[in-house]
Amino acid sequence: MTRRSQPPYPPELRQRAVRMVAEVQGDYESPWAAMNAVAEKLGIGTGETVRKWVRQAEVDGGVRPGTTSEESDELKRLRRENAELRRANDILKAASAFFAAEIDRPPRRS
Repeated sequence: MTRRSQPPYPPELRQRAVRMVAEVQGDYESPWAAMNAVAEKLGIGTGETVRKWVRQAEVDGGVRPGTTSEESDELKRLRRENAELRRANDILKAASAFFAAEIDRPPRRS
C-alpha cells in the first residue's frame, strides 16, 4: 500500500463530498454507487476515498462508533510528546551515569 505524494484534499472538499453523498444517496441503488458518483463529479481519486470521509464524518457525528478526528489528533500529539520525553529521559540517564562515574573516580595526581 503506497501513500499519496500529493498534499491531502482540502477540508472544504471533504465536507462538500460528504454532504453531496448524503444528498444524492437516494438517487442511487446503493451508498457505494453514490460515493463513486460524487468522487467522479468532484475529481476525487476513487469512491473509496469518499467512503472513508463519509465513515469518519459518521464517527465524528456520533452516528457510528469509533475514534473521532479530535481523539485521533490528540493521540498523535500525545504519542509525539511521549517519544520526546523518552528521548529526554535517555539523555538525562546517560548524563547522570557519566557524572556519577566522574565523582567515583579517584582524583588525578600531577
